[in-house]
Amino acid sequence: MLSNEDRNKISSIIKKGTSAREISRAHALNLRDKGYTVIEVSDILEITPRTVINITTNYADGGLDQAIKDDPRTGAPIKFDERTKSIIVALVCSNPPEGFDRWTLELIKEYSEKQGIVDSIGLETVRMILQEHDLKPWQEKMWCIPKLDEEFITRMEDVLDVYEKEYDPKFPVICLDEKPIALFADKRDPILMEPGSPLKRDYEYERNGTANVFCAVEPLVGSYLNKVTENRKACEFAKFILSIENKYSDATKITLVMDNLNIHFKSSLISFYGEEEGNRLWNRFDVHYTPKHGSWLNQAEIAIGMYSRQCLGKSRIGDIDTLRKKTKAWNKIINKKQVTIKWKFTKEKAKEKFSY
Repeated sequence: MLSNEDRNKISSIIKKGTSAREISRAHALNLRDKGYTVIEVSDILEITPRTVINITTNYADGGLDQAIKDDPRTGAPIKFDERTKSIIVALVCSNPPEGFDRWTLELIKEYSEKQGIVDSIGLETVRMILQEHDLKPWQEKMWCIPKLDEEFITRMEDVLDVYEKEYDPKFPVICLDEKPIALFADKRDPILMEPGSPLKRDYEYERNGTANVFCAVEPLVGSYLNKVTENRKACEFAKFILSIENKYSDATKITLVMDNLNIHFKSSLISFYGEEEGNRLWNRFDVHYTPKHGSWLNQAEIAIGMYSRQCLGKSRIGDIDTLRKKTKAWNKIINKKQVTIKWKFTKEKAKEKFSY
């Protein structure tokens, strides 16, 4: 794709470039030249696939300068009144033209000019109008609307009743969930950060399989128990349940909130420990299941979000031993801080939200 001369220029831009935008575009061309797909480049550089396509198209049409550098600016952008902005916003909120999946900046510009909404408008001005109204037509969220049948409401209210109980150390409330972790290792050692220069990490990496993290949290106390396992099988769940019981050995009964995953049942404990010990261990818990499509009612999801942001971040973790060390260190710090979770969604708010 790239000529040898352009490869050398791109290498120089990546190493010595002064514009973050030009360096990002150079990286995109370099990765595409190495055979990475548009989606892979988009994921690595955290830019949209359309941006990757635009960069490669500009290179094919006009060479390296057109792909890397911005067009010269002609002065301050034209300002539009609120009426014009509202018409553009209404356009974006309507269905895109036939043949297009969603509105893009280029499409909004083209239709705004074609329909006579404006005589001329720049892409950056379109972007600013969308930003001002918090519109992102290129993004799409998938979510599941709960079926408000009797089972959903009963289970939801049961969990919310649990959360509204006063704190009692003899009857601690524990929320449980798990998170799969993909293990990626650096192929080359990163270049350490220096004053004025951030940490530099090579884009190539090795896939080293996956691991699992079980997470239990006592929200009212701010007590966290995260355990790294090789997988999410029933035997690992049984071991984790024993870990919770050992931690709360002085409790009269442990209230446990979790979702309906196929391993979250007494049969997992009986299969691993035998019928007598499995029944004994299961009976130490008062189990409450969130409804189907209601995993958001599990406060362990909030704890996992904290763990993901603070412990895992965006760094690569190449092996399960490193993951265990990082998790152990995070557990120690977060439990010293005793960060509690302030749950505010009540049965009254549920009735108002879902109108039942």
